[in-house]
Amino acid sequence: MKETFRGTAGPGGGPRRGTPPAPAALAAKVRTLAPSMTRSMQRVAEAVAHDPAGCAALTVTGLAELTGTSEATVVRTARLLGYPGYRDLRLALAGLAAQQQSGRAPAITTDIAVDDPLADVVAKLAYDEQQTLADTAAGLDTVQLDAAVAALAGARRTDVYGVGASGLVAQDLVQKLLRIGLMAHAHGDPHLAVTNAVQLHAGDVAIAITHSGSTGDVIEPLRVAFEHGATTVAVTGRPDAPVTQYADHVLTTSTARESELRPAAMSSRTSQLLVVDCLFVGVAQRTYETAAPALAASYEALAHRHRSAPR
Repeated sequence: MKETFRGTAGPGGGPRRGTPPAPAALAAKVRTLAPSMTRSMQRVAEAVAHDPAGCAALTVTGLAELTGTSEATVVRTARLLGYPGYRDLRLALAGLAAQQQSGRAPAITTDIAVDDPLADVVAKLAYDEQQTLADTAAGLDTVQLDAAVAALAGARRTDVYGVGASGLVAQDLVQKLLRIGLMAHAHGDPHLAVTNAVQLHAGDVAIAITHSGSTGDVIEPLRVAFEHGATTVAVTGRPDAPVTQYADHVLTTSTARESELRPAAMSSRTSQLLVVDCLFVGVAQRTYETAAPALAASYEALAHRHRSAPR
């Protein structure tokens, strides 16, 4: 069995280091991570997101004074957002400010009101969907994605866990994998998920899909699979959430702002589907010699069914 560790931890227990987020991904990282920050760190994150140009001009001492925090808090916030230090965060802030001044950085959309005309609803939803996809793409760790793709491509069997809207995304991933000839199962029933997770071992893959990262019915089977030696993947909007404790690879999604008429499940599903598509295409590329004939066979089977159906 594996020794339990946090999926977001690197050597020595510190945060896993990857490529710092691009300037365009900074606001998305703040939206994703703010709920899990301390109040003092939230003040720093909100300041840099709301006024990147002004904060880029400040020293670490100046930003600490502006937000009523300490220099240590500013540095910790920078690191939590994915930057090695405050200097790197300042560079990203300067880049984001330049994008906003050139008009290439999107403005914040307004919430959907109960009396909005349908045309406005369509426009606002389309904008939010586009922004959610852009934020997810900008913040997705391609090193982690590549590792997850490699594990899936060589897996004997893949189990995917999700409930509610995330359960629909789990089913989408499974049906894609099945169509290229891979063994995959989606488990929405928590009891079946755990009893099946016991059967997973090295060479198998378990994927947990949960935006909050704290859904017990998803965490428990991932824990069991992890402890039995399977390669584990978490698709979550909270990179420091409990589910990552049992994840070898963490794929972080972004979410548009939640409102009364647009619950989080809607926007989280959009970003999760993008990650699922990235996983699927990556696996199909790596297994092309077998995936292409399998896809062709499934298309032909569906076409034959359509041709032979009564009219």
